[in-house]
Amino acid sequence: MIDIYIIDLLVIGLLLLAVTLGSGWITRLPLSFALIYLLVGIFLGPYGLGLIKLRQAELFNAELLERITEFVVIVSVFSCGLKIIRPLNFRVWDITARLIGFLMPISIFGLAIVGNLLLKMGWGEAILLGAILAPTDPVLASEVQLTDTNDRDELRFGLTSEGGLNDALAFPFVYFGINAIKDHNWHNWLKEWVAVDLIWAIAAGIVMGIIVPKTVVWLDQKIQKRRSAEKLMEDFIAVSIILLTYTLTEFVNGYGFLAVFVAGLVVQRSYRNREKPLEQLEFIEQLEKLMEVGTILLLGSILLFQPMLDYAIQSLVVIVFLFLVIRPLGAWLSTIGQRHINSHRRNLHPGTRWLFGWFGIRGVGSLYYLAYAFGNGLKGELAEQIAWITYTTIVVSVVVHGISTTPLMAWYESNIAQRQNAAPPATIDEFE
Repeated sequence: MIDIYIIDLLVIGLLLLAVTLGSGWITRLPLSFALIYLLVGIFLGPYGLGLIKLRQAELFNAELLERITEFVVIVSVFSCGLKIIRPLNFRVWDITARLIGFLMPISIFGLAIVGNLLLKMGWGEAILLGAILAPTDPVLASEVQLTDTNDRDELRFGLTSEGGLNDALAFPFVYFGINAIKDHNWHNWLKEWVAVDLIWAIAAGIVMGIIVPKTVVWLDQKIQKRRSAEKLMEDFIAVSIILLTYTLTEFVNGYGFLAVFVAGLVVQRSYRNREKPLEQLEFIEQLEKLMEVGTILLLGSILLFQPMLDYAIQSLVVIVFLFLVIRPLGAWLSTIGQRHINSHRRNLHPGTRWLFGWFGIRGVGSLYYLAYAFGNGLKGELAEQIAWITYTTIVVSVVVHGISTTPLMAWYESNIAQRQNAAPPATIDEFE
């Protein structure tokens, strides 16, 4: 009898071949690669061939999903950082500051209000739900992010930098929600949360995100002056930077996601050979795409019809408010008075501001936070409720954003971007 694992590998191999050879057609369709992976995952799961059997416990093997999604996210946020060559000053990063400083809290607390008032959750559970679903996803949102280091588009830059940063900065509120569920008396832990989870962890993430990659790049350049590394092995420098930055930051209780994003920014600016970061980016993007396939396949395989139906009304309430009210309204408020970086004369086009609101894609980051919460005390009926709301929201996001991304970005490129991005392309030398 043929091993199911071998059949799984066969199907995944056929899937990779199909999406690769068909990518020229797929990119022209109102269809995302993630939607294809999701459908194949469902086909391989309990409602199809039953080849992927992840569910071994009450919900599923949460630790396995946590580790897989963790690695996918750190690779993806590093990729986000590598793509950005803009100078590190507030004027250029104003849109990012608005999306993180205003839109992120609006999303978290907007969802918390929905959870508390409409879903009858306690405030701790509601804030945890908000923290899980508020971050946009750096993995599934790649189609609306910067295409390369010379891309100066403000919409793509804002979504790329938001995707790189908000997965890190949601973490304080994940901790807040977990603490509030364990101990309803906030006074017992609030000061420690502010000092450790809010201030120290963010500061440590930024500092480690600078120190570790600079040290690795210095070693790389110093050693390769004497003897060059094998060409085929050089791309693994990027993986070593990701892993060293993430693990060392976690050792000092900092936010590893934040550190890895900062590391991407630092690496882009640290090499004397400007081609080196570009080569690393190409390798990292290929690794990211491969990991995306596995993660979305797993998501499709763990979906079950009955529990999704049981929580369908609650999921629908969250989805409607998040996609149609909280994110669009929050994005509009956050971008009031925002000027396009390539023009000193006009504010962002209203269409750009609405697209910031629509492209709040949910995905792998939310899966990671959910799995992390399972491993840190989220159990029972509450865990089921938050889990199936999260799964359903991600599935709907994969479908509606996957279908709408291609036509909306085509409309944006032809009607807004060409006029808005009239300035000549930037080069990294401008930013030194």
